Amino acid sequence: MASTSPHYRIGLAANRAHLDSPESALVQLLAGAHDAIALHLRPELIVIGRTLDAIATHGLLKDYPNIERFPYGRHGGLMKLVARVVDADPARTLDAVIYLIDPVDPSSTFPESVALKRQCIIHGKPFLSTLAGAREWLELEAVGAGAAPDATLDPMFDLANENIALIAHDAMKERMLALAECHFDILDRFATRYATGTTGRLLNELAQKIKGQDAGRHWVQPFLSGPMGGDAQIAELILDRHCRRVLFLEDPHVARQHEADIQLLERAARTVTDFACCVSERYCIERWFSLLRKRSSTG
Repeated sequence: MASTSPHYRIGLAANRAHLDSPESALVQLLAGAHDAIALHLRPELIVIGRTLDAIATHGLLKDYPNIERFPYGRHGGLMKLVARVVDADPARTLDAVIYLIDPVDPSSTFPESVALKRQCIIHGKPFLSTLAGAREWLELEAVGAGAAPDATLDPMFDLANENIALIAHDAMKERMLALAECHFDILDRFATRYATGTTGRLLNELAQKIKGQDAGRHWVQPFLSGPMGGDAQIAELILDRHCRRVLFLEDPHVARQHEADIQLLERAARTVTDFACCVSERYCIERWFSLLRKRSSTG
């Protein structure tokens, strides 16, 4: 078991397509973030069986001591990860989940897969389902722990050449406005901001109060509301690699009539897994902003 006292406890799993190839998402993640994991964060990794087999096959994280093996998915490995997300025991609970999802793998729609994301949102734990999202999170957390920025990721953090989408369900719109007002300086650095429906209108009204009527009028490029197809419009931007980051404040406690549109947006991000990042956990977005500001000031 662990020879040190890990600061983080991370659940790790990946669908089959992200495991086998030497260029797979799992290999790219663990090779690219090796120093962040092994030197700076030293998390305890709770790894699903087949994913851990692939780590060994590819010679990744050799001699890394902080690993606990969970069963294969067919034997309940993902179900056990869900239980660890909600566990109140600080010695057992997960701080984050990295689940590299292949959007065409049917297991990604199994109840335990859906529940894993939902419980992460409810309990304020990062749920990272794309290579780019997991890579960014590990980089930011390492910088937060005192590591120097990874220069190979500098283009990803060149916000003047990056676009971001801001989406919020009805119960979360006030929260989105509060976040945008508090971190306006960071959002203002992005080349373009996109939003759906009412969220876009409200954000432009906020920008007008801060920047002035003319300067703030088109601060956000609005699309249709989610139920009317706005999620699909933003999904196309993601697929065309015109929008890397999505801040999506979801309300997990209400039924969504346009659930298919929401899933389409997530599926788009997972289709371009090496490019897109989607953050849905409202309690984690504050930390994301804070670490992004720190990374921007030190990079």
